[in-house]
Amino acid sequence: MNIWLTMLLAGLVTFSIRLSFIWIVGQRAVSPTLRRALRLVPPAVLTAIVFPEVLMPAARLDFSLGNYRLLAAILAVLVAWRTRNTVLTILVGMLTIWLLQGILSLP
Repeated sequence: MNIWLTMLLAGLVTFSIRLSFIWIVGQRAVSPTLRRALRLVPPAVLTAIVFPEVLMPAARLDFSLGNYRLLAAILAVLVAWRTRNTVLTILVGMLTIWLLQGILSLP
């Protein structure tokens, strides 16, 4: 029961924070500077989540060829750059991780 209560409270807090921002800012004109800054939040958050997983898989920097996450990320970046297709980029990145993980874990 505690886990459900915790999840419910976390959801309510998250919803309240988002609603308050929409409520406060929604009634005012947003400056162009703030609008440009807010456009950069999603890429910044995604980068903060992805980069440690890619560059530090074992809690230390790993730029070696044995870091299959780095190789998959490089390939995914190339696919994203060439195709501009988000779904294809995710599929190629995930398939590359799975294949390299399978190959590198063989005895």
